[in-house]
Amino acid sequence: MQVAVGNIVEGKVAKITNYGAFVDLEGGGTGMIHISEVANTYVKDINDYLQVGQDVKVKVIGINPENKISLSIKATQDPPANRAPGRQGPGGPRPGGPRSGGAPRSFNRPAAIPSTGDPFEDMLTRFKKSSDDRMSDLRKVIDPKRGTGRRSHR
Repeated sequence: MQVAVGNIVEGKVAKITNYGAFVDLEGGGTGMIHISEVANTYVKDINDYLQVGQDVKVKVIGINPENKISLSIKATQDPPANRAPGRQGPGGPRPGGPRSGGAPRSFNRPAAIPSTGDPFEDMLTRFKKSSDDRMSDLRKVIDPKRGTGRRSHR
């Protein structure tokens, strides 16, 4: 069988390392499953998930110019249902992005900008105003500190 990106193939785990597992594929050849591609959860020890000689179903996720084959068990499984896509971490998804703990700063203030009727233009105008406000705040903090460095003694 010809191995191509996107194919789901079966193989047998041949070797396990700290960073992944090497799999002998059915049609010949060997591929590697990186530890991050073993399960939909954090994998601290790959030995908790795989053993040498175990039969596995894997998806080919990449073949580099040196014909090294990247495999994934995770890509053959359904994503976990308890988390929103792209949002991971303890406690699940947070509104407003991964670091904010709430809505973005620019949306917390009332919009004092008249609407042009074009949603993209309005969003761009709000972003520019928010950016200008942040730069102004930053300048207030940085500018007074300029010129307070040590003076050279001659």
